[in-house]
Amino acid sequence: MTSTNSVTGAGSAVGAFAKPIKDAAVLNVGAVLHRRRLGKSAFADAIITDYDPLDPATAANPFPAYRKLHQGDRVHYNPRRATWIISRHNDLREALKATEQINSTEGVTRIKFAMPFLVFTDGEQHSQLRKKVQPAFTKRALESWTPMIDDLAKTMVADVIANPGCDVVRRLTIPMPMSMIAHILGVPDADIAQFRCWSENAVKIMDLAPNLESVGKSVTAVRAVFALRSYLLGQFRHGALKDSDTALGRLVNESADGPITDDELFAFALLLLAAGNETTTNLLGGIFDTLARNPDQYDKIRENPELIPMAVEEQLRYSSPIQHLYRNTVAGYTVGDVTIPRGSRVLMSYGAANRDPRVFENPDAYIADRNPRMHVAFGYGAHMCLGAPLARLEAQAVLRELVQNVKRIEPVSDTTWSTNASLRGPTHLCVRLKGA
Repeated sequence: MTSTNSVTGAGSAVGAFAKPIKDAAVLNVGAVLHRRRLGKSAFADAIITDYDPLDPATAANPFPAYRKLHQGDRVHYNPRRATWIISRHNDLREALKATEQINSTEGVTRIKFAMPFLVFTDGEQHSQLRKKVQPAFTKRALESWTPMIDDLAKTMVADVIANPGCDVVRRLTIPMPMSMIAHILGVPDADIAQFRCWSENAVKIMDLAPNLESVGKSVTAVRAVFALRSYLLGQFRHGALKDSDTALGRLVNESADGPITDDELFAFALLLLAAGNETTTNLLGGIFDTLARNPDQYDKIRENPELIPMAVEEQLRYSSPIQHLYRNTVAGYTVGDVTIPRGSRVLMSYGAANRDPRVFENPDAYIADRNPRMHVAFGYGAHMCLGAPLARLEAQAVLRELVQNVKRIEPVSDTTWSTNASLRGPTHLCVRLKGA
């Protein structure tokens, strides 16, 4: 593996992140002081809720809380977390469009953080960054990945069949997306194990919260981010990525809106790890869990394989691999009769919006032939996820292999779900696949 421990590499990584970390501290202290100045007047007209996405039990099973939110008003406020909550489908889509009032320029996690990430920008800056990264997801690129996706699905489904009672998360839903992302980023096979370790730790930075326990846990995440940056930029300058036909190589060689900086390049790699790896793992795990517990719907898909694309969309709606992201108001933003004040933190609940009974009939049921195209699992508007086509390709490939080779997906034990506040998926799911 290319060495990432040189003094120069470490120094440049720390230097690249020192300013954003310092800026984040200033942003968050300022936000706390602003909320204290406003006092109770900040939420005088709000409907108060005890819904707490940071509670591990709620994060693992948020759906009862979503039903309660939908029975209430259009917008809620949790005073303990100093967070406004938008949970209705139409309200969420409108808020995602209102970037002059409520935007992502100070981050999309609970902790404010400003960096040149595509998801941390709006308006013209967002458009420019999106143009720069677009070459990584051309039709040609997607077509070039399809054979590998199909091969991985075939091999890994066969492996799960051959190992009845195994943990499908460890056997398939984690390694398949990671193998694809490593391939797309140009990571050599010999480095994948270390790359996977860094990646799994780095995405935990999304769960940072302003408390001592979280700060302690964040050390590993921040170190992993530093290591990933040093490794990827080193590989690009001197290793396998240099002049390569990989996603990062194409970004540098084909960017349509000027040269791409090191920070932008690494920000895109991190985005791929979160959006193209973790969320796809959650989607694949959700498919196994859902179809194991809804055999009638699995039979429906087996009898009508043309339903596979629609069944994947329904899974995206039903399990919402990304449960929520945050925004911050830069001006007062009105929802119904309530105005969210400037300087407020707003939780955009994609998971709740995808279970909105006003839009989806019988929303807590998985219906394989439902048309759920209105779902917001991949966001909405300008922030529609660039990696969505890749996630769909992987999920459809796995489901094709299942319906062709597996008569029944049987759960061997209860599913264990992640307690990550934003990203939700199975962390342990033992299944038995009975051959067709």
